[in-house]
Parts: sequence; structure tokens; C-alpha cells
Amino acid sequence: MTLFEHQQIQYLSKNAPLATKLRPTQIRDFVGQDHLLGENCVLSKIISSNRLPSMLFWGPPGSGKTTLVTLIAQSADYLIHTISAVDSGTKDVREIIKKSRDSITTANKQSILFIDEIHRFNKAQQDILLPYVEDGSITLIGATTENPSFEIITPLLSRMHLFLLHPLNKKDIEIILQRAVTDEERGLGKSKLTLDDEAQSVIIDAADGDARVALNTLELAAQIALTSPQSNRVITKTTISESLQHATRYDKTGDEHYNTISAFIKSVRASDPNAAIYWLSRMLKAGEDPLFIARRLVILASEDIGLADPYALSVAVAAQQATHFLGMPESRIPLAEATIYLATSNKSNSAYQAINTAIRDTSKEPDYPVPLHLRNAPSKLMKELGYGKDYMYSHDFPGHFSGQTNLPEQLKGRTYYEPTQQGHEKIISERLREWWNLKGKIPRDKSP
Repeated sequence: MTLFEHQQIQYLSKNAPLATKLRPTQIRDFVGQDHLLGENCVLSKIISSNRLPSMLFWGPPGSGKTTLVTLIAQSADYLIHTISAVDSGTKDVREIIKKSRDSITTANKQSILFIDEIHRFNKAQQDILLPYVEDGSITLIGATTENPSFEIITPLLSRMHLFLLHPLNKKDIEIILQRAVTDEERGLGKSKLTLDDEAQSVIIDAADGDARVALNTLELAAQIALTSPQSNRVITKTTISESLQHATRYDKTGDEHYNTISAFIKSVRASDPNAAIYWLSRMLKAGEDPLFIARRLVILASEDIGLADPYALSVAVAAQQATHFLGMPESRIPLAEATIYLATSNKSNSAYQAINTAIRDTSKEPDYPVPLHLRNAPSKLMKELGYGKDYMYSHDFPGHFSGQTNLPEQLKGRTYYEPTQQGHEKIISERLREWWNLKGKIPRDKSP
């Protein structure tokens, strides 16, 4: 290690968030998950055996998945290679597998490949792991916040032991907060701050079982309290309320999730590629499911661009397929390409309006019978009943246009699709106008 690298590590360690500084260094200091780590519980027995199987930890944010994996590796004396599926790919996995095999040969030491957010890997990326888990080249440990039954391929899931982690309870969060306030080495102990009981209760409720949220809230409240005179450094309910106003939390069901995707959609709709790319990067940075973003782009292409640029839907669907095929981090590129294309396309919501208007009519109007001339007549009886009678075959008419009315008689003349003058729809508008003018000139006695 160079002097520069050593100084860099020291700086990062000193300035790391409180939640990182307070991560336990031994299994006995780990808080929560007693159903796994209690005496005679399954995970405790696995750790004490010093022979680790491949495992999958499924639990909510802040339940200790990453910390637990690190402690398990340390306790069992395994090497550990950590990557996040959000910003790593197949190349990273192959490099780690090579290192793991080398360490078995040269140092007789097993390695853990820890993949955080493993559900972000697509099927092809997960498939790559199978032979190496099977032959023991690596011990795979994954962490996920999503139901593995839906997100992890069955062959891989069958080769891993699944452990469910629960949200931390109030007592667990209280223990962690008290450690943070009193620990002079890694916590806030040297600041001589006091956390009153009411403030502590507010933090515990706001954390909702997430230790990281609790510590982030405490750290910001501490920064606010430290601006007070030395004699009055108490973190109160008021201090916590002020800090919570600044704390944001992006998750799949929270307000920030919906606010950010809304900003993304509205930026594309407003033909603002710079803002659209910014909000896209915010979502990707937060770990949003790239396929969720791709689905929104497909909807945008139809709802807000439509026939003003018929290629927009093709671009969006191609981006969705590429995202599914590539996984992160490479899929950020087709997502960005589609975002820019859609943001800079002509806009029209005419198809969206047309189907909505038609659905409103079909919801409130009776189910009118299909006109006889439009009905299929595969049998003699049906022909005798008039099915298909007077049907005008479009290809027998000039311009391949018969001008025949095809709505139910009760809705004759109803208009659902009204093209704009944007992009390709200007051509469609002119074509419809030509057909309209032809209607009165077509002989009615011509039959197919």
C-alpha cells in the first residue's frame, strides 16, 4: 500500500458516516436477528463450524445484511470479495472467481463472493455463477431486499441456504442509538451530547426497523445540536424534527420513489433531455430497478409521443429488451439513449386520448350489435341470415379505401382519434382528410 492510499483510507475512515463507523467488528456485538444468531440457532451453528455454505440473506434495508456477511467471513477466516449488483457486471464476477481459485491453490484459503442487491443481476448474469457455486470455486453469499422466489433463478436459489432477516425491533434500535451516543472511539461520545428519551423515541419510530436510518437521523441531529453552547448540547425532539425534514429516503414504495419517477416522466414529456437524464441518473444511483424505468419509457412512448413519432415505441421496447438482456451497469446506456430519444421526439397524446374516450363510451353505452356487413359468414346459414352482406372489400376501391361505415349504427359519425399536426401525425392527418373527401365519391353498388 502506498503512502497516498494509506492516507486516503485514513481520511475515509475518519469522515465515514456514523452508520459505517459503528458497524460491529465481532459477531457478539451484532444487534438483532436473534432467531438466527441466538444460542443453538442455525446460523450460529454454521458460523461455529467454520465451513460456510452458499447463503442468501433476504431482509429489509438496515436489518444488518451486509454487516452480518462481513462478520461471518471474518469469523470463519474466509477471504471476502464484495461487489454490488447495481454497478458491477459479469467481468467483475469472473475476475473475483479467478482470484478465489488462485487463493485456494496458493494459500489453501476459501473465498466468499458477496453480491449486495443480488436481485439486480439478470438471468444471464445469475447463470454465470452456477458452475462456480457447484464446484466450490466460491462460496456465494447474496443480500436482497426483494422476494428471491421472483428475483433469483431457481437453479441458483436451490444451491443456497435462504435466511430471512427481520426489521430491527425498538429495543434493538435503542441499543444501537445508545452505543452511538456513548462510544468515544467510533461514535459521538467525545462530543458530550445527550439524547433525551423523547427524542430517542421519535428516532426509533421514524427508523421503522432500519438501523441506518436511525443513525443517519441521529448524526444530522448531532450536527445541529453541536452548534449550541457547550452547556446545552442536548438532542431534543425539536432537534430530531428539524433533522428529519432534511432526511430523504428513496425506496420502492416511499414518497421519494414516486416523486423522482414523476419528475423523470414529466421531464421527458416536457422535451427536456437534460432534466430527464438527471432524474434517470438519480434513480439508477438510488438502486431503482432498471426494468421499472424501462417499462415507464415504453408507456411514455405510447402515451406522450404516439404516432407523432412511430419509431419511439420501437426504441423504448428495444431499450427494455436490452435492459433485460444486459443488466446493470451496462443497461444504463440503452436507458439513457431511449430517454434522450423520447425527450427530443415530437409529442402527441392522441392515441392515449382515443382509447380513453372509446373506453368511456363502451363503459356507459350498451353493447351494440356488430353491423351485419362486418360479421364473418363461414356457413350457409350465416350467409342466409345476412352475415357479411354488403361488405365492401377495401382493396377493390381506388386508393384501397371503401369509405364504408364500420361503427354500430347508434354511434355513426363518432370520432375518437384526432391527430395532431406534430411530426408523423401531420401526414396521418392529411391522409384522413383525403379519405374523408373520397367518401362522397365512392359508388355504393360496387361489391367484392
